[in-house]
Amino acid sequence: LYWLYKFVPNMAPKKDPKKDAKTAKPSQKKATSGGGKAKKKKWSKGKSRDKLANMPLFDKATYDKLYKEVPSYKLITPSVVSERLKVRVSLAKMALRELTQKNLIKLVTSHSAQTIYTRAIIAEDDEAPKEVAAATGKKGKK
Repeated sequence: LYWLYKFVPNMAPKKDPKKDAKTAKPSQKKATSGGGKAKKKKWSKGKSRDKLANMPLFDKATYDKLYKEVPSYKLITPSVVSERLKVRVSLAKMALRELTQKNLIKLVTSHSAQTIYTRAIIAEDDEAPKEVAAATGKKGKK
């Protein structure tokens, strides 16, 4: 009979996990004071940005806007021009060099990564500031 005992497993009856979970939870909550079960963190797939559809070349309207509006900006950088006129940064850099050569804007500082320009202030006589203000469309202080 001993050899029969080896082959017949001595297993207890299976317990229903659903019953155990229902009966165990209330007792655990009473035993512990506070703190819920931590949920597993769900990882996001990262932020996605929309692709910018900036123009690679100037059209007539944008070119006119460049000469009209950009010289009136207080801070002029290629990134600002690119964002406001919806053109590529490389095109904005070339346009700003052109405006500098025509003395419409003034170079403040140049770095390998970024160039900063400002509007050109003409202080030749008393009438010049009024003409600049009239050209930009801004009124003086009262």
